[in-house]
Amino acid sequence: MAPQIKYTKLFIDNKWVDSVSGKTFDTYNPHDGSVIASVAEGDKADVDLAVAAARRAFQRNSEWRLLDASQRGQLLFKFAELVERDAEYISQLETHNNGMLLANCKLFIGQSGSYIRYLASLADKVQGSTIPLSGEVFSYTLKQPVGVCGLILPWNGPVLMFIWKVVTALAAGCTVVVKPAEQTPLTALVLAALLAEAGVPPGVVNVVNGYGETAGVALTHHPDVAKISFTGSLEVGKLIQQAAGANNLKRVTLELGGKSPLVIMNDADLNLAVPYAANAVFCHQGQVCVAASRLFVQSGIYDEFVKRAAEYAKSIKIGAPTDLNTQHGPQIDQSMLTKILGYIEKGKQQGAKLLAGGKRIGNKGFYIEPTVFADVTDDMVIAREEIFGPVQSILKFDTLEEVIDRANDTEYGLAAGIFTTNLNTALQFSKHSEAGTVWVNNYLTMGPQAPFGGFKNSGVHRENGSDCLEAYMEVKTVTIALPKKV
Repeated sequence: MAPQIKYTKLFIDNKWVDSVSGKTFDTYNPHDGSVIASVAEGDKADVDLAVAAARRAFQRNSEWRLLDASQRGQLLFKFAELVERDAEYISQLETHNNGMLLANCKLFIGQSGSYIRYLASLADKVQGSTIPLSGEVFSYTLKQPVGVCGLILPWNGPVLMFIWKVVTALAAGCTVVVKPAEQTPLTALVLAALLAEAGVPPGVVNVVNGYGETAGVALTHHPDVAKISFTGSLEVGKLIQQAAGANNLKRVTLELGGKSPLVIMNDADLNLAVPYAANAVFCHQGQVCVAASRLFVQSGIYDEFVKRAAEYAKSIKIGAPTDLNTQHGPQIDQSMLTKILGYIEKGKQQGAKLLAGGKRIGNKGFYIEPTVFADVTDDMVIAREEIFGPVQSILKFDTLEEVIDRANDTEYGLAAGIFTTNLNTALQFSKHSEAGTVWVNNYLTMGPQAPFGGFKNSGVHRENGSDCLEAYMEVKTVTIALPKKV
């Protein structure tokens, strides 16, 4: 049974409002392509109103700015309780709007409380320092919130990304305007309502649904926005980086995806490595920024691994994401389905050996079979470009030195992994991998305590971890003249 749709308007100044234009757009269920709801379509006029509300809430004598840091943390702890209270509803809504397996939604949203509490706990842990300047002076630093932040969410993990970005910004004392992905606006509206219920004052959190070309552009170009945080594609990230300097000099945090290598050494336990490698690329139908989309297998075990990988992919249970027994659901929409099928065709055309999958399933919804290619070479398109779909590309290598160079031969650097029983091999690979996260004998293990972000074109700055509030703060140096004698 489909969940009730509680909110479809814009959320500005703690009020539900229609867009200034009166426009709406449809949002869909990836399982069958049906329309779930029509939601208000914001554009520049609505972004202007939301930014104005956020700016008022950031004024120095506002209710929000007068809260102690510990009080901000307490409000966010209340938010965590409300998310846990409504976890079942949020999970159902995420599955219907995003296509993520309900089992995974329950897992991720069940972990949301721990993310919120960790990030909220940092609110009163921000500290400056004293500085031993020469002369009769007392010098110290203050760390203060940067101001109004524009937070642009991806469609592949709307709830978790809302929490990562919004809770961090609020813990730092900022105010925010959130622009959800046009494909998945519904859970952001629910989470905004829960923040208001938790007691967050008007204007602190605003949500403007809309398209990147209108609402997104207005937000990234707005002169009163001090910071932009964006998770999404490299192409859009580059545009945001440019926009951030168009009208003022915005601070920017970007997480822009990857082409992550996973290395399987000859000494790896295949009973462990095969399922981990499959889940590393097929999780959420491959719609994961850290997906292990380049699988390097050492020559001594290559044939056996390839055989097992194909068998494993064929065994995956495909079905409706609401079925708790389903292991593989739909892609987000027709556009992504078409793009992924195009990559599969390129793989076949360039000589990769298709061992499993490769086809669309049915004509209702956006389903693609888990796909395995063997004998992939570094110059093939499927080994170079981010597919963002359920395509496992297996490449052969001989030595550790060789595979480190090949793994790093990409414009991206978000994640990497290795399976080996040799500690020195693991340490050498971890040291020399050009990636923000390296997993050894596991993959996709994450938590709020661990910084997340990428090298090279995979992004700028980090989210999560004990220092994550720094990206939402300015450092101010204060120097006070002291009397020469007491």
